[in-house]
Amino acid sequence: MAKSNVVMINGQPMEYFSKPISKQIWEHKWLYVFVFPLIIWLLVFSYYPMYGATLAWKNFKYNLGIVNSPWAGWKWFEEFVNSPEFWITMGNTIKISLLKLLFCWPAPILLALLLNEVKGMKFKRVVQTLSYLPNFVSWVVVIQLMQIIFTPYGGVINSIRASFGLKSIFFMGEVDLFYPMVILSDIWKGIGWGSIIYLSALSSVSMDLYEAAALDGAGRLKQTWHVTLPGIKGVLGIQFIFATGGILNAGFDQLLLIAMPSTKHLAQILDTYTLEKGLKYGKFELASAVGIFKSIFALGLMTLTNWISNKVMEVGIW
Repeated sequence: MAKSNVVMINGQPMEYFSKPISKQIWEHKWLYVFVFPLIIWLLVFSYYPMYGATLAWKNFKYNLGIVNSPWAGWKWFEEFVNSPEFWITMGNTIKISLLKLLFCWPAPILLALLLNEVKGMKFKRVVQTLSYLPNFVSWVVVIQLMQIIFTPYGGVINSIRASFGLKSIFFMGEVDLFYPMVILSDIWKGIGWGSIIYLSALSSVSMDLYEAAALDGAGRLKQTWHVTLPGIKGVLGIQFIFATGGILNAGFDQLLLIAMPSTKHLAQILDTYTLEKGLKYGKFELASAVGIFKSIFALGLMTLTNWISNKVMEVGIW
């Protein structure tokens, strides 16, 4: 039988791509109808509100609106950068973000690797279910639970300490315990949900590679290092890029709720600063400028991380 000389690209013959765009769209019209609601949603809720970003370069007047308000140039960016709160806010944001990147990002990977080694399916399902549940609990409820558990007035932890003759500690208000409380609560809430994608990636690693490694005398630890991790290298790279791109988020709702009067200076990040300036003091222009500053900074970090990931792990978003 003669071999076919038809060149295929993405499952379609090359001649298909020589057709006019209108004909290609018409052939797949139902797919475009299917995604049409999503396109409308993006336009209405993501792109249409972007005109409000011009506030960062305006002297906003309520009677004139955003479009007709006079231009202010880079005034609000300069006010933010030159303010005494700039380095405090940026320092807190970067510090908390780096701590989360260091401890919270690897936690789901570790859980996925541990669950991947579990042979008992019933036990594995129970652990997975229990680890997923905190993700569906809002930070309002989580912080309230933490306050009940760690309160010095009858809280579980302090009651245990009292039974050993130790003094009660106001965990939520201790400056030295602020960062551990933030990191541990974030790990507890997100570790299970974050492990889902890694468990899916682990299921695609060929068992033949593990058998070959075992024949070469590799133990479970070496198999994990030389087979498992390289097998999910692509997923690790993409997730790390996303984590770095969102490094300045730091956890707005968590920090807004967990902050006490004694720790408020440690919890002030870019998002809480924007909320305070925008809603509390009505400086919408300054709040918009801070938001744009954050987005541009995050885009730069994401671009840099993507370049490093392409060089080191040979995987990237673009």
